[in-house]
Amino acid sequence: MELPVTSRAAGKKTETKKIRREGNIPAILYSHGKEGEALTVDGRAFQKALYRLPKGSLGTQIFTLKKDGKEIRALVKDVQYKCTNYDLHHLDFEEIDEKVPVKVKVALRCTGEAECEGIKVGGFLRQVFRFVRVSCLPKDIPSCFELDVSELGMGQSKKLSDIAIPAAVRPLIGLNEIAVVIAKR
Repeated sequence: MELPVTSRAAGKKTETKKIRREGNIPAILYSHGKEGEALTVDGRAFQKALYRLPKGSLGTQIFTLKKDGKEIRALVKDVQYKCTNYDLHHLDFEEIDEKVPVKVKVALRCTGEAECEGIKVGGFLRQVFRFVRVSCLPKDIPSCFELDVSELGMGQSKKLSDIAIPAAVRPLIGLNEIAVVIAKR
């Protein structure tokens, strides 16, 4: 996804307030070995990008930041919201290098809830992990992990080891942890 960005002066509150009034978002781009670069992100373009993304996949989406004719590939590392109305307040981007592994949180989605026997007899799906932290090269970042819960009965669970994780992706959490359980109401 492409985002138009421009440089801005860092550290001036009046400038960031003006940026937000215009409907744009102040941001910082962090690059390895360099100081953070203050940017302004086009607010409308970022909102459109958010609406097109599946729920929980912002952290794994690689953005192409277009600045002064240059293209910079980056991941969103932090999003700050205004506490009163949840408007986007600030973004942090991290520039990626195709040869250097990155650490990301990949969404864990459960499938087969409609066919699950445990849910049919009155239980509910309790998802212990919503994200799995992994390390991999940027080209190998999965959009999400899926876990089929259709054969689970009441009180049964699945572990993180039941997820099909590609060989190029290294999990940063113990796979013996319980990911989902069908619990009694």
